[in-house]
Formats: sequence, C-alpha cells, structure tokens
Amino acid sequence: MKFYLLSVLAGASLLLTGGCSTSCTSVVKKSPTAFAAEALKPFVDSGALPGAISVLSSGNVQETACVGWADPVKKRPISMTSTFMQCSQTKGFCGVTVAILVEEGKLSLDDPVSKYLPEFKNLKVAIPGKDKKVTTVPAQNVLTVRMVMNHTGGFPFEIPTKSKKGWNRLSLRETAKEAAAQPLRFEPGTKALYSNTGIDIGAAVVEVVTGKKWEVFLKERVLDPLGMKDTTFKPTEEQLKRSIVLHLIKKGKKPWPLAFNRWMPLPHNGADVHPSAGAGLWTTAADQLKFYRMLMNLGMGDNGKRILKEETVKKLLAVSSRPKGLGNYSLGLTANGITMGHGGAWGTRCTVNWQKKQLQLWVVQLNGGPRPWDTQWKKAVNKFFSAKIDNSATDAYTGRLK
Repeated sequence: MKFYLLSVLAGASLLLTGGCSTSCTSVVKKSPTAFAAEALKPFVDSGALPGAISVLSSGNVQETACVGWADPVKKRPISMTSTFMQCSQTKGFCGVTVAILVEEGKLSLDDPVSKYLPEFKNLKVAIPGKDKKVTTVPAQNVLTVRMVMNHTGGFPFEIPTKSKKGWNRLSLRETAKEAAAQPLRFEPGTKALYSNTGIDIGAAVVEVVTGKKWEVFLKERVLDPLGMKDTTFKPTEEQLKRSIVLHLIKKGKKPWPLAFNRWMPLPHNGADVHPSAGAGLWTTAADQLKFYRMLMNLGMGDNGKRILKEETVKKLLAVSSRPKGLGNYSLGLTANGITMGHGGAWGTRCTVNWQKKQLQLWVVQLNGGPRPWDTQWKKAVNKFFSAKIDNSATDAYTGRLK
C-alpha cells in the first residue's frame, strides 16, 4: 500500500513534512519536524495500518500528520476533514456543558440527581449473595451530579436497551428513566465503574436545568462558538462520504473493513438516532482540535471565543472529582490537576497539559489488536516534545484573534 501524506506547509504537498491537507487552526506555527509521519509510514506501506492522524502541539508550534487512507479500497486519503465517530470522547463535551452551568450558578455538582430527575429518588443497590442470588436494598448515599459525571454512581456501562440496540437508539431522558429503574452495582460514591449511562444522566440533568435538548445547548454554547461545523450526532450524507472507514485488526491478518459496529448500528442518521452523551458524537480532527485547544488554553478558543473561565477549567475539569483512592477523573475527562483528556473505543484519544501548553491528538478507526504502531507513535511524541524547534522560517501566525 502506498503512503500518502498531505502538507499545509507553504501550501504544497511535501513527503514526510508532517502536515495535513487542511490547516487545523489559524493560530499555530507549523513545525518543520515529521516525527509521527516517519514513525507511521512503514505500517501504512505494509498495509497493517489503514490510516491515522497525529497532531502534536507544544506552545505555538504544531506537528500535524495525516498518514494513509480514510478508505483504502477507494484510495481516499485521510485528512483533517475526514469525519469519524469519536465514541467516548463525547463525555468531555458533556463535562463542559455541566461546567458551564456550575460556573453560572445554575447547578451544583453536589446537587442530588433526584432534584432534577425525580425517578432517582428511591434507588436500590444490588447485593450479591453467596449462592449467586442477588438481593436489593435501598441506597444509603445520595446520588449526586458529581457521581454520575465521574463514574462513581454505581451504574453499568450501558442500560439493557442500549446494550441490545446501540448507544444512539434511546433518548437521554428515556435512558435516565431506564437507569433509575435498575439496581445500582454499588453504593453511590464508594467505587468507580466506567459508565456511559452516568454521563447520559448528567446530560439529562442539563436538559432539565436549561429547558433545552442537551445537543441544542451543546451546539449553542460550545460547538457553534468554537466553529465546530462538522461535529454532530446526526451526520449528513455528505459528511458520511468523508468518513474514515472502521477496520477490524487481528494478529497475522490484514485490516478488514467493517460496515458498522453493534454499538453504532446503521443508519447513522434519521429519526431513530438519538444523542448519547456517553458515546455518540461524530467529528473531524480539525474540529476536535478546536475543542481540546480550548481546554488547553483554559476555556479560550483559538478564535477568541471564551467558553469557560480559566478557574472553571482549572478547578472543575482539570482536577479529579473522585474520592481519594478511586483514580483521577473529573467531569467526563481523565484529569490529574495538570493534564486532562479522553479516549474513544475506536482508538481516538487526546490529552492536553494546560501548564506546559502541550497537546497530543491521535485519530484512527480500529477495532481489535495488536497495534504495534502505538509504541512507535509514542516514541515520536517523546521526540517532538524533547526537540528544540526553530520555526522562524515558517509563517508564524495567520489571523489570530487576541
């Protein structure tokens, strides 16, 4: 398989420059390095890796590489405007909407969920017995907004209906009602269990507080202000034509294209498709960068639009909200006080460090393993962040809003 790399440096296509066909932001300098492209090229050439996007940013210097194909069969190169399902990275978007309401004084993380969704008032907890029989007892702890947003609420990964039909086949309010009727796996706030359901409940709370559908509030307060025009729960046919084909990978075999996955069944748009805050948002790498750079820059988008106050990002999104000993997680984001980010089921991930102003973004659409390129990409990441880059010969800024 041939290797394709499109560059935005000087507006030309340059082999191994580390650029892409579409500039991801209007503010950064283009790095002259190509660490990621060089690391990924052998895997694309061999056919082991269909295609990948890597973006590494340090300060105002950024290395951007689009390597391989969005669709190997049709020989359609992968690019910054290729659409893809970001899966669980959607959780961070829900976290930002919750943070907006907390910042505005309309919501407290310690509010009982039942304050907004009465069906959660009388929760039950499942207690497994020695004979494998399960009994239920009334929950002793109050389920809070904080708990549903940091996976300590006691909810399963998905409710039964979504496990059978997919994560976008039930509305947020219907999801919340079904979740409330099921016994919790443990006493709220005492353990951590990764759960799409909890995040969906958080989004349902946002709907009650705002009086708007969660996806509408998200669009009005986050997506539109940041200029994220390709981020949606219902991609158009044109957007789907630009999508990165999902592939199954197995040891010793070539990647195999998948028409769909059971968690995201066909069709991907239409009346039966509902927003899922836990995992359901389609986007592009260009759009994702706008969101994560906003987090890296403590609430300010590259276009000058402020989404959140600096202190809100530092105190609510970048700092873990879990009890000590249960891991680092804030509002839909992994967080340790300095770094924050998230990954997705098909291999996407992004991490930002707000103190060092560093960003790592990775996009693939893959199921299965092994993934030997991950090791080589990490080495490229380390090379980039340890390199002393002289970027004075390239254009510094284009259209930055101060």
